Amino acid sequence: MPLHVIVGHGGTATATALLLAESGDRVRMVSRSGAGPEHSHIELVATDATDATALAELARGAETVFNTAMPAYHTWPQEVPSLFGAIRAAAEQAGANLVMLGNLYGYGPADGPLTEDSPLAATGHKGRVRARMWHEAKASHDAGRIRVTEVRAGQFLGAGAVSVFSLLVQPKVLGEQLALVPQALDLPHPYTAIEDAAAALVAVARDDRAWGQAWHAPVITTTVRAAATRLAELAGVTAPRLEVMTDRELTLLGNADPFWPELFETYHMSHREFTVDDSAMRTTFGVSATALDDVLKTVVPPA
Repeated sequence: MPLHVIVGHGGTATATALLLAESGDRVRMVSRSGAGPEHSHIELVATDATDATALAELARGAETVFNTAMPAYHTWPQEVPSLFGAIRAAAEQAGANLVMLGNLYGYGPADGPLTEDSPLAATGHKGRVRARMWHEAKASHDAGRIRVTEVRAGQFLGAGAVSVFSLLVQPKVLGEQLALVPQALDLPHPYTAIEDAAAALVAVARDDRAWGQAWHAPVITTTVRAAATRLAELAGVTAPRLEVMTDRELTLLGNADPFWPELFETYHMSHREFTVDDSAMRTTFGVSATALDDVLKTVVPPA
């Protein structure tokens, strides 16, 4: 049975681990907390992933290292380079392939649907660091030191998701309360179901065509209002009450939590039309987006 190492323990890491384990592969999940799902094929290990030497030992004999780790949102520029660098170095030392879970920040402002060939032209500090991590990984690949690929996902939806929608919209809709949203309500936006992101990660890891380039995860293109309305209908609650959060509100919230001011960097994603072409994932690997209703049903409380 092949061994895979997954760095991280969030929703996508968990879904990926279970998908691999249920196919018969062995999985070693590594995080500072050592958290993760219980499964006979999954080993949970508590380790600091910035320790490349320790991580390389855990990855010894592994076929693939999946980097699904993510530090606190406002610390990306400071913490991501050392964390991602250590994970990449560990995979190189262990002779394992590296699959990175990415996002769309690296592209920066763009007109029209993004493809994998769109330039990584981010202007903000979080976007630039994500682009830099891919360029460094690709350089290692091109130099023959490691095989790498990246799956770039949209805003996460579904059970286990941590996103603006899951944190700020979903509980308010289900609780029939007003939701203040730091995002335009009626502009199309790319969402990725947790389970679809996991399926994409596993698919690229098992296909030689994936290496040396990035791929878009399957996306559901919808609006905040449309997704919230459908969630309410599926849950049998009243129609959602939604309002866009003002810049002043974001600024005031930032006095107590550094997360909020970071959202100004991504206004081009949240307050302009922002769409993604995921056709390469569908046509190359046969991984398509789950229907919105089916994703939302995973977060509707049982009757």
